[in-house]
Amino acid sequence: MSNEPGPSIPDVYHIPASVPPTYTPPDSYDSFRGTHVPLIIDNGASNLRFGFSTSHTSPSTSSLNTATLTPHSAANVVARYKERKYNQPLLLFGDGIDAESGAKGQAKTPWEGDVLLNFDALEHALDCAFIQLGIDAPGVEHPVLMTERLGSPLHSRALTSELMFEQYSVPSLAYCVDSIMSFYQNNRPQASNAPFDADGLVISFNTATTSVIPILNGKGVLSHAKRIPWGTQQSTEYLLKLIQLKYHSFPTRVTSTQASWMLYNFCEFATDYPSTLRSLKVPANLRACERIVQFPFALPVVEEKTEEELARIAEKRREQGKKLQEMAAKNRMEKLVQKETDLQYLLNLKDGRGDNKREWTNTLQSEGFSDDAALDETIKKLELDLKRARKKEVEGGDEPEEPNFNLIDVPDTELDEDGIKEKKKQRLMKAGFEARARARREKEKEKEEKEAEERKDEEERENNLDEWAGRLRREQEVIMNKMKERGRRKAALSDRKSAAAQARMKNIASLAADDRVSKKKRKAGGEDMFGADDDDWAIYRKINTAAASSDEEEDYTQLQVIESKLLQYDPTFTTQHTHAALTTQQSALISAFRPQYEEGDIAGSTRIHLNTERWRVCETYFSPGMGGVDSAGVGEVLQSVLARFTEGEKARLVKNVFITGGPSQFPGLRDRIYATLRPILPPEMHLGEIVRAADPSLDAWRGMASFANTEGFKNVGVTKEEYEEWGGERIKRWWGGNWNPAE
Repeated sequence: MSNEPGPSIPDVYHIPASVPPTYTPPDSYDSFRGTHVPLIIDNGASNLRFGFSTSHTSPSTSSLNTATLTPHSAANVVARYKERKYNQPLLLFGDGIDAESGAKGQAKTPWEGDVLLNFDALEHALDCAFIQLGIDAPGVEHPVLMTERLGSPLHSRALTSELMFEQYSVPSLAYCVDSIMSFYQNNRPQASNAPFDADGLVISFNTATTSVIPILNGKGVLSHAKRIPWGTQQSTEYLLKLIQLKYHSFPTRVTSTQASWMLYNFCEFATDYPSTLRSLKVPANLRACERIVQFPFALPVVEEKTEEELARIAEKRREQGKKLQEMAAKNRMEKLVQKETDLQYLLNLKDGRGDNKREWTNTLQSEGFSDDAALDETIKKLELDLKRARKKEVEGGDEPEEPNFNLIDVPDTELDEDGIKEKKKQRLMKAGFEARARARREKEKEKEEKEAEERKDEEERENNLDEWAGRLRREQEVIMNKMKERGRRKAALSDRKSAAAQARMKNIASLAADDRVSKKKRKAGGEDMFGADDDDWAIYRKINTAAASSDEEEDYTQLQVIESKLLQYDPTFTTQHTHAALTTQQSALISAFRPQYEEGDIAGSTRIHLNTERWRVCETYFSPGMGGVDSAGVGEVLQSVLARFTEGEKARLVKNVFITGGPSQFPGLRDRIYATLRPILPPEMHLGEIVRAADPSLDAWRGMASFANTEGFKNVGVTKEEYEEWGGERIKRWWGGNWNPAE
């Protein structure tokens, strides 16, 4: 199966809604009472599967086809919860926890990673399982075959044995490794009495670990087996972290259950991971391979109004606007009248000045003025405000005519004190008038020069279009390089270890130790002269990362003018050559990695685009270091395991490579394992087809049921008498358990 990204258009997948659990009545125990039919318990880290090895329709149970049997299955999690309505304690198991939102925080699983430690939770889970099976006897009167992990510590086995024998009084108990029993189910002989002597290399993908177990002559060589601390639980957490990093402001909370659903539905293994990433560097390929996941969202309620209501609202707004304009005009008129009144009052006050200086000073102070200059300044300000207000009232008012400066040329000797003041005032007014006239002339001159330059540019374009276009393209390139260099500098300043950032700190240190003011002047409070020189502001722009360059806006405006001319007259210059298009092409890969939706697009803002994550998460099985786990990957472990066998044994193992567990269903896994094994084997050694379990989820339980119906099962269990004599750590050594047979 090829796992290269294809050209298909991605569809939008919707997160499935949680289905409320339904009540399942207990089974009838009457047909199994007193039969001693083996009880099979697959104690998985995520699911607990339990049931009897046969329906016991006839005395001979070994001839039944267990491949058609389906056990009870439930999430291996329990929770103690106090129901608030009736204030009663509840014990919830499996999917029943989802029915009570408050119970999720109290959920516990028997497993801590891949080690069985929480035996209270295991006891509650087994209680629920036996109730579901309908067992109503004082004890469990059936031999039990239970799974355990590869390399489980004896402490866990001892406490599990104590629970089964002391609490449930089982007659015998046997342990087995789930992946070996899955291999047994898919390779067992058809004849019930035929020996099981298959060879193979089992790769099991479990919830918290991944294990590699070699099997020779139907017996697991567990002394050479290896286990990797990476499984679907870690993969789900890793995918969730990647999503949180990619969508740090996602409006909806992404749960582990939803991440697990995305893992099983969209992730796959790459035969050549670096090559796949190189192919995804093309934005079109990245978009074609992505999977879009739509999360639930609620559209805002928009009240639809009729045309009459809209017209009534518009008319009301116009009336309100008209009222506001009238109120503003009234306020302006009142202020204008008040200013005229104040001006007339101050002028009358000034005209009524007497000869008594002390009395005049007291009058000024009572009016709030310190001296005559303050009064004159207030009068001048009021006159200027009134002049501006009257000018605004005149619509379309142009530059006022030249005022009458009749006192400019009159000598001061011929003027009295008021005339001299008026002459000074006219001199200032004339200087301002001449400055404005000079500015208008300069503006007209600039306009004429610009028109002449445009005529010259047009003549050059008409005479030699190629040379004209080449010159403009060179100018465009120079401006774009300046903008690019400016962007590089901003990016470099954000990195404190860059040369630009270090130079900035040196400039700051140099300014802090400014030696332009001598020590003597600094001690005497000498003035800091920074800014007196134009070069100081160039230094300021270098050290201030937030200050925009004065040339940025000018460069951008000039670039737009050049590009508009080239687009209009140069047929070889298209929109693909503009600065905006080139910038878009550079960021196309980032846009394809995480597309941006328009503001207000609620459906788009609640979408997750999975592209590189689809292969990256699965690659952690072969490189756990990507996920932060210091461990060898599947490829290295396979090489290490095979190196312990002779060439003949190695050839027997690789003829039957068997994969099981939930992730074994991911696309591309068989091709990836084949590509991993082929280079580490001799060229002449035959590598068989990678075989996947027929049902990775249930084959372990069915294999246990198949073995429990054989005569060999009676010899592998630990009886209650043996437990009472030797204790919970008593081990029955057989090929399906954690230890090699001693005999």
